[in-house]
Amino acid sequence: MFANPRIAFFGNSDISRIVLERLAARGIMPDLVVTTPDKPVGRTQTLVPTPTKAWAEENGVEYAEVAKLSDPAFLEKIKDHGLFIVASYGKIIPKSLIDMPKYGVLNIHPSLLPKYRGASPLQAEILADEKDVGVTIMRIDEEMDHGPIVAEKKIDIPDWPVGFRRLAEILGAAGAEMLADILQDYIKGNVRLQEQDHAAATFTKKTGKTDGRLDLADDPRKNYLKILAYEEWPGTYFEIERNGKNIRVIVKKAELQNGELKILRVLPEGKKEMDYDAFLRGSR
Repeated sequence: MFANPRIAFFGNSDISRIVLERLAARGIMPDLVVTTPDKPVGRTQTLVPTPTKAWAEENGVEYAEVAKLSDPAFLEKIKDHGLFIVASYGKIIPKSLIDMPKYGVLNIHPSLLPKYRGASPLQAEILADEKDVGVTIMRIDEEMDHGPIVAEKKIDIPDWPVGFRRLAEILGAAGAEMLADILQDYIKGNVRLQEQDHAAATFTKKTGKTDGRLDLADDPRKNYLKILAYEEWPGTYFEIERNGKNIRVIVKKAELQNGELKILRVLPEGKKEMDYDAFLRGSR
């Protein structure tokens, strides 16, 4: 286990929690978990903690719920940490924080950089039907996913394509194991950082609510990949006319069988979830 440096971990999502669990299993416990404040969820707007806050509470690790990374009280709390680790945090780390820790800021990024920089690498890899997926550990600089590579590894996924949740689980776990393997050497200065080939960089965009719209006349595999990529958020849907009105039908479960998209379960607007065949019978 590392006595020094003190480690601050930045993360919010289920991927972040997977990384924390794997690092802890390897004896690497952060001294501080940095996450965002609880968010209201559902019709009742119940406040729900991030998966990383929940993990910190379960494991007795100090955490900071930070709305603004420039908050003076937060900066005072984190200033004595010598290494920052970032995994699925979703916020830009400002230069004031990048320059703070002695050993810099390491980011676990779920793609083989310089490909798929940006906000949605997992979704983009699935949508592109990308066979060469993997994880990069990079040292953060002031530009988006631009810093030098500390370690990188291609991960074979035999049952490709997989959904967002499964891909996140696989790459999050792989990234944590990679970081655990190289962290001692990195801290000792025995790891050679590799500049990225910036000319080969590709970029991903932030996912929007309407990105999940399906055209059922489109290529079946393209639609299936979209269903897999957006299963977590925003979900996928199509629109159909019923009783002279266009309604939205959310796809809850689908398969690709012999090159054809087979929708199995749907949630029609204003209705309960049902089998797709039952929905079609009712739409006639």
